[in-house]
Amino acid sequence: MALTIVGGGLAGSEAAWQAAQRGIDVVLFEMRPQKTTGAHRTDRLGELICSNSLGSNLPDRASGLLKHELRRLGSLLISCADASSLPAGGALAVDRDKFSECIEEKITSHPRIRLIREEMVRLPDPPAIIATGPLTSPDFSKAIRTYTGEGHLYFYDAIAPIIEADSINMDIAYRANRYNHGTTGEGDYLNCPFDETRYYAFRQALLEAKKIPLKSFETDIYSGVDAGDAHYFRGCQPIEVIAEQGEKSLAFGPMRPVGLTDPKTGRWPFAVVQLRQDNLMGNLYNLVGFQTNLLFSEQQRIFRMIPGLENAKFERYGQMHRNSFIASPNLIDESLAFKKDPGLFIAGQIAGIEGYAGNIASGLLAGINAARFIHGQMPMVLPVTTMTGAIIHYITHSSMKDFQPMKAIFGLLPKLEGPERHTKRERYKLYAERAMNDLDEYLNEPLRLTNDVT
Repeated sequence: MALTIVGGGLAGSEAAWQAAQRGIDVVLFEMRPQKTTGAHRTDRLGELICSNSLGSNLPDRASGLLKHELRRLGSLLISCADASSLPAGGALAVDRDKFSECIEEKITSHPRIRLIREEMVRLPDPPAIIATGPLTSPDFSKAIRTYTGEGHLYFYDAIAPIIEADSINMDIAYRANRYNHGTTGEGDYLNCPFDETRYYAFRQALLEAKKIPLKSFETDIYSGVDAGDAHYFRGCQPIEVIAEQGEKSLAFGPMRPVGLTDPKTGRWPFAVVQLRQDNLMGNLYNLVGFQTNLLFSEQQRIFRMIPGLENAKFERYGQMHRNSFIASPNLIDESLAFKKDPGLFIAGQIAGIEGYAGNIASGLLAGINAARFIHGQMPMVLPVTTMTGAIIHYITHSSMKDFQPMKAIFGLLPKLEGPERHTKRERYKLYAERAMNDLDEYLNEPLRLTNDVT
């Protein structure tokens, strides 16, 4: 019995690999290049649209813990990320092209996976996994809406600009990691320092800048929601929106200077813009936290106000797109299967998960559980004390009143037993230790998941 997977992004690619590794024949549908989206630039599997960072790689950070769990669970995509990693302090950043090439080579060379480059316009018969992502095509979105009987939820997501490295003025910019953490050599990040006067001039320019009008993307599939009523994902707000939230909202947010000592002054600047290497060659850098919906001409004008970027050459401008996701708490269980059809699974951001690593985790679980469904075995439902288990628990048990996609955060985990710890670092370390211990205990239970994880 073959498994059909719709979508060759992070979740779909991971799911295909996990199922195939468990002896299941997989047919993976990816609509690109036959049909593209407003945000993708290539037809590669697992293309990273927004940042090239998968977040912290440190075990005592929520995102880092999630990656450590995924390595323990045998994630293909995390192994590809590790193999294509770039210097990024304590974060796991990748060369986008190398990352996608690794995924595509592994998927297309697997003897049990057949990749079909065409759009699906109806839901496949079970067993199947929906992993079409936040930019699901209009026709397939209609099919999901018809099946669920509920309208899509949505939020706006934004992409940060990428600039050419040789256009950065290194007489002004300096290399440093925050508090020198994870530093390789001089530092993995480029930092553009602001004094107070230039900071406020920059903020004012953002407030007055012209924006690209938010358009209705296939309004018929979004229950007639007004596209002008912008709901931004709280972890990916446009820089100009953050600027509106207060005089120092940028300085306390994406332009926070704490721990970034300027070697020219020996002090922290008033504010700072960080740039992170975007490819293996090191000739491209992205503006960290600078997702935006400004007109391209305004981006060029205003971002050249950043000290050190006066002559910046833009390889890609920032832009915004609308992401859709289903009402997961009403529709799916902790195996990621639809409650009314245990052979139909869903994974990725369309299921209400935010963040690259979270999407990979959901694909891993969906692939494992689809294989186990076909084999007539019980599904894998990880302990809620693990970060993976906690994210899945969130999207399946939250109140619909304020449900929106969730990324890895320690606040999802049950409180620690025993006396209250006084520092975050101590608590986070204990959360991580408990998570990995509970994951190992779960996987090592007799007859738990024979041949699933080695």
